[in-house]
Amino acid sequence: MSLKWIDIARSYIGLHEGIGDLDNPKVVALYALAGHPEVKHDAVPWCAAFVGACLRQAGLPSTGTLWALDYAKYGDKVTSPVVGAIATKKRNGGGHVFFVVDFDGSYVWGLGGNQSDRVNIVKFPRSIIHSYSWPHGAPFPKAPHDGAFRVGAVKAGSEA
Repeated sequence: MSLKWIDIARSYIGLHEGIGDLDNPKVVALYALAGHPEVKHDAVPWCAAFVGACLRQAGLPSTGTLWALDYAKYGDKVTSPVVGAIATKKRNGGGHVFFVVDFDGSYVWGLGGNQSDRVNIVKFPRSIIHSYSWPHGAPFPKAPHDGAFRVGAVKAGSEA
């Protein structure tokens, strides 16, 4: 089963912030797609903008905010990881949000933006995940690993 929002998110893998004082216009465009055209610099934390932009491009609602932990209250709650789910985690100063693309008994692989200043897949310990949710109205997969992949995953870095 193809999940449109995950396909869209995958298409951004490799996108990164501008170097130094330069802004990457493709990252800045994510803010507008997420409903925040007032943001003009990619140095503003953009994980929630990435998730919101992917959801909206897939025809699904987003939280409409740039606060990552607002996704803990989004959609339909799921109690464990499912490929395509939206996961949040807390961190110093706020939170982080990403899409689950794979998991095992110990880890969740998350496809997200602003993961070491780029879109990539990162392996997170399951023990640090704050919440999982499913886009309301989107079809739920028959198998929790349907469409799973972790190719190109990197070690977790900064989400700030």
